[in-house]
Amino acid sequence: MAVNTNQIWEEFSNKLQVFILKRVKSKHDAEDILQDVFLKIHNKIESLESENKLRSWIYQITRNAIVDYYRNHGKNPRLEMESPQQIEDFSDKNGFESAEIEIASCIRPMVDDLPEKYKEAILMTEYESLSQKELANRRVLSASGGKSRVQRARKELKNMLLECCHFEFDRLGKIIEFEPKNGSCKSCVQDF
Repeated sequence: MAVNTNQIWEEFSNKLQVFILKRVKSKHDAEDILQDVFLKIHNKIESLESENKLRSWIYQITRNAIVDYYRNHGKNPRLEMESPQQIEDFSDKNGFESAEIEIASCIRPMVDDLPEKYKEAILMTEYESLSQKELANRRVLSASGGKSRVQRARKELKNMLLECCHFEFDRLGKIIEFEPKNGSCKSCVQDF
């Protein structure tokens, strides 16, 4: 491989530090995570098959290091990384996945870009934990009207995500990797 750890440090260290600091409250912990990331990069650089995948490989190592940090400290990254109003609950019964955590930080800005009735439906049901029936009652809709509004809002969010990023899924349909498409996503591309 023509790229070495020093070149990667020069190109990525500042970007990665900002990336980590957005997800970890402590500057000291962020510096420790950054050092761990570069140690892993240094030890595993030979396993990288293509330089074309260098950037996504580095960010995957970084996301995994952040998840490991939270696991090792007995914390839930959804609660620690952002306020509850800024994280989408992926309710994964087997724990959290690093790609899901990363995408979660993009969801709220996308919700804010939805048409008002869909934005309101998502905020009330997903962020305020109201049932679809309670949403319908508050907005003077039929029960099926409330359910339909939430489904349409979710579909809009899904379309926004699919326009923004390319996703890779495991055999069970869980997101295992994603990468923004050509800077087209204003919600999360600034981190890449």
